[in-house]
Amino acid sequence: MTQAFVRHLTFQTKDLGKESTLLLTFDGKMEGLYEKFYPVVWKISPFGKAGPYRMQATYTHQLAFSKAQVVNGKIVDAETCIEIKPSEKTTLTEENNVFQFSNPEKGVDGFFQAWNKTGLVQDIAVGFMNAGDFMPKPVLYFNDVGDSSNVTAEFTPILRAYITSDYQETAVLQGAIETPVIWEQNLGALGENTTWNLKREPSTGHYKITQAK
Repeated sequence: MTQAFVRHLTFQTKDLGKESTLLLTFDGKMEGLYEKFYPVVWKISPFGKAGPYRMQATYTHQLAFSKAQVVNGKIVDAETCIEIKPSEKTTLTEENNVFQFSNPEKGVDGFFQAWNKTGLVQDIAVGFMNAGDFMPKPVLYFNDVGDSSNVTAEFTPILRAYITSDYQETAVLQGAIETPVIWEQNLGALGENTTWNLKREPSTGHYKITQAK
């Protein structure tokens, strides 16, 4: 999936029966997850016990590297970024306290790669660029990337949903979320606009998300 595509997702509920928080993140099975890199919480939305509620999320499959700034376990900002495509590489450098990624060039087939040539350890994130955004929304976080070393990543936009109020948006997940996954979709396989219903089974307390008809 090298072509940029856009997915507009709507999650809705009515009379859910219990106050609940829906969390979205890209934490599907990836080699090196929680060892070499960490997923980042994308979206969080609380839903009330009674009445209608809705959360909307837009994903654009245009990936980018950024020099991430992390405070108290959350990615709070990025100093600079560069859009990247599969099989491309870029190099992060620093001069007079100004950081810059080089223009992408041919790299390793099928992978995104960012080299750190700043002389110091850096934090680097992979994110996606929505229309109108100046900086990407982070999805994967690589910490303590050493000088003259690189970040090599591949990314399939497999989005997962959880019910949990333990995290905040842009929080770096240091380990797997303990509550069960209630929904998982490869965004590349969906239509541009989809709507999903969130329901809770009162007798079991289990949640499920199904596509609206």
